[in-house]
Amino acid sequence: MSSRSDTPTGATRLVIAHTLTDAQVQELCALYQKEWWTIGRSADDVRLMLAGTDLVAALAEEGTGRLVAFARVLTDRVYKALMFDVIVSSEYRGLGVGRRLIETVLSHPLMSQVQHVELYCRPELVPFYRKWGFDEPGEQLRFMRFDRSAGAV
Repeated sequence: MSSRSDTPTGATRLVIAHTLTDAQVQELCALYQKEWWTIGRSADDVRLMLAGTDLVAALAEEGTGRLVAFARVLTDRVYKALMFDVIVSSEYRGLGVGRRLIETVLSHPLMSQVQHVELYCRPELVPFYRKWGFDEPGEQLRFMRFDRSAGAV
């Protein structure tokens, strides 16, 4: 499933995809290697991750199919959805591609009944996400992590 979208410059048309081709999986892995929070992810692990993902939203160049933006969601479809791996290729940042990506996720039919959509982001990205009503839940919640690689349990 795909649809068309113009970048603000109008120079390159982008298509929305909800599944990735093998070439796009490789391009996603290349994007991951450029970010501190995803470096080291392998193509095999990424394929496994994609198979367990409820919603994939990707933007690719029309014609070439080159992946330029990606996000994924895990959701129960009613109460909670957690958005992960929001990433835009560096040459497409500042052109409205991130906005288009977030709007693609939030407007997808799978998300229409979800009460809370949550994500993790760095402090400098808080103003970007606030444009859609994302806010910090306050003092009542804490981010917790179990790290299997740390040898626990």
